Amino acid sequence: MATNHRANVGFIGLGIMGRPMAENLIKAGYRLFLKSRRAVPADLIAAGGIECHSAREVAERAEIVITMLPDTPQVAEVLFGADGVVEGLTEAKIVIDMSSIDPITTKDFARRINERGCDYLDAPVSGGEVGARAGSLSIMVGGPQGAFDTAKPLFEAMGRNITRVGGNGDGQTTKVANQIVVALTIEAVAEALVFASKAGADPARVREALMGGFAASRILEVHGERMVKRSFEPGFRIDLHRKDLNLALQGARALGVALPNTATAQELFNTCAAQGGGQWDHSAMVRALELMAGHVIAARG
Repeated sequence: MATNHRANVGFIGLGIMGRPMAENLIKAGYRLFLKSRRAVPADLIAAGGIECHSAREVAERAEIVITMLPDTPQVAEVLFGADGVVEGLTEAKIVIDMSSIDPITTKDFARRINERGCDYLDAPVSGGEVGARAGSLSIMVGGPQGAFDTAKPLFEAMGRNITRVGGNGDGQTTKVANQIVVALTIEAVAEALVFASKAGADPARVREALMGGFAASRILEVHGERMVKRSFEPGFRIDLHRKDLNLALQGARALGVALPNTATAQELFNTCAAQGGGQWDHSAMVRALELMAGHVIAARG
């Protein structure tokens, strides 16, 4: 089944990430069948999206079904619950889960979809709301090569760095690894700026100087600026990153692997959540370090 700009695509989950991803697919010429926990946004309908009343209806009307949901239980419910995707599948369709969920459970989901004569791809993303809107997400894919080749034009409408890592579950494993790196880098940037600010230096200028050296990173650039400007409206919520690190720590226990710094980052996120910050952007991890330091960083006037 070759995709083209006339392909019927289902998209379930139109939150912070899903909504702009669906919008980019519509802009790319795909006919989208949409389902969300809340009403489908009016602008997506105006752009040509078609609202469906159940996940089953989405699967019945689409050749490829994409899910973008908060966590493993929500994906399970949408795929296999009452009026779920699996009830609307016919042979040779493709299910693509772009959520960030448990890699081990993902393999079971793939097996159950395969039993219906359909392919399954796990294709979690990185890049946050900014990347979703810009169509510049990194997409990490696990699943068969043929299904990946079929779906690649859709991925190219939503992202730029698109990699098939391996078989089912490998995409989710890669995303967990990504979230470890991101969390630990946020923690490093936050520590550095708290240290510099409490020592009396202007954290904005410190960040600018660091951007020209070996410490430069995308997180120092974007999230370092958020920390200095105190801009913590969520691009990616702390609660979602806590979920991802929980997957990492659960997996580490199952594999007999120690992830000591991941555990520390998780405790810092937990501290933010205990202060009512579960909905803050994950760059707000700095607030936990500020609490311990008794000092809030701020650019000098």
